Amino acid sequence: MKVLFTHSYFLKLDVKQYQNKTPYAPLATLYAAALLRQNKFDVSLFDVQFCNSGHDIADTLTRTKPDVLVIYDDGFNYLSKMCLTNMRHAAFQMQQVAKLHGCKVIVSSSDATDNYEKYFDNGADYIIAGEAEYTLLDLVNVIKSRSNNFDSIGGLIYKKDNAVCKTAKRQVLKNLDELPFPAWDLIDIAAYKKMWLTKHGYFSLNFVTTRGCPYKCNWCAKPIYGNRYNSHSPKYIVDLIADLQQKYNFNHIWFADDIFGLKPSWLAEFAKLVDEQKLKFTYKIQSRADLLLEENAIKHLALSGCTNVWMGAESGSQKILDAMDKGITVEQIYEATDLLKKHNIQPALFLQFGYPGETLADIKLTTKMVHDLMPDYIGVSVSYPLPGTKFYETVKNDLQQKANWNDSDDLDLLFKNTYNNNFYKQLHRHFHKNYRKKQATQTLKKVLDNGVNKRSLKKITSLLYYIPVTFIEQQKLKRLTRVQ
Repeated sequence: MKVLFTHSYFLKLDVKQYQNKTPYAPLATLYAAALLRQNKFDVSLFDVQFCNSGHDIADTLTRTKPDVLVIYDDGFNYLSKMCLTNMRHAAFQMQQVAKLHGCKVIVSSSDATDNYEKYFDNGADYIIAGEAEYTLLDLVNVIKSRSNNFDSIGGLIYKKDNAVCKTAKRQVLKNLDELPFPAWDLIDIAAYKKMWLTKHGYFSLNFVTTRGCPYKCNWCAKPIYGNRYNSHSPKYIVDLIADLQQKYNFNHIWFADDIFGLKPSWLAEFAKLVDEQKLKFTYKIQSRADLLLEENAIKHLALSGCTNVWMGAESGSQKILDAMDKGITVEQIYEATDLLKKHNIQPALFLQFGYPGETLADIKLTTKMVHDLMPDYIGVSVSYPLPGTKFYETVKNDLQQKANWNDSDDLDLLFKNTYNNNFYKQLHRHFHKNYRKKQATQTLKKVLDNGVNKRSLKKITSLLYYIPVTFIEQQKLKRLTRVQ
């Protein structure tokens, strides 16, 4: 039985991300493909990362003649979790083309779970809700056997006699190490590597060490894992890194976990194994301020090669953090940021404006926090309601005209709040510009005091537009950069 995998994240349909040129392979898709291949299915992959539209799959369907098309989105990537309408329409295109080729169509994605009727109307036969690898394996076995025993499969949505049927929820996998290594050989690594090296001068690969998040921020959707949190062993991850580094020669990792290294003992063992195998790479992660302050957590991150930590800071107002059920304090954000800098790890803050009840006073507190801390990077968004969250239930009656962003740079406020949509659009631009001006000014001062090195030169080049300097300083800077 032939199974063709794909996913629905098209880099070219997300203008901001296409300009950033930081493509990451569909990791969850590769895990699922590896499991089916391990169970003797004839597996191939059509990677849409660099494609123009869903219609591009037609030639592959004609050539490979699969029995089943599986649109399996990368649930580890926040861009897929955002359920962007550009990607939904591209998925519909692929479904429709697949039906013309006589394929059964299976979809696993957060968006399909939330909007299954729309997917059924556009050609989907089966939708998998929740963690999907073993549900998919059960499903293709039933399709292969032609037994139609779909009710026995946990986590499945399908139609029978024009009625929607939903089976019992499947329990998430606890022993993640039982999964085979992801099927990286199905990806055209050269295309990813070329874009990374051309744009950034290094090559980054994505890994995950965990699944799920035990925290209960009320705006965070968890359609796949809920509040469960399970982890690969440090040995599994280090062995996988060693294997792929030998094959693909990458030098940077994005650990796409919602929360990396929740347990300090895991971090300590990971750092120990990386050292024992003499692996050399740098990496970035996502974490929480309170976790970073646990005993020796940042020390172990630094020892194992971490150079950048993205914290879900969200707001500089404790009132807003409490309203979000965030479970951290503004003081912890300050303390964790300072501690990261002391260990030469670049702090980065995720921020969001527009949470219900936010006022200008709260916005000013967030501005103050960022200017006080001056993290190396910031990511600024507006609050985005996703189905299944307490936040969504609060604002869902306002989502009549538009319920999803078209792409990741849409930033429309989809509900009524203290200020209107245009206010938040202007705030986003103003906030970024002021941050960059202050960052650029600080960088320039350090350079003029200490001289140019490669790292500072690169940062100055990217921020030159924002630097409010005198003519004399400009001439001095030009002379310094010419020396390099």
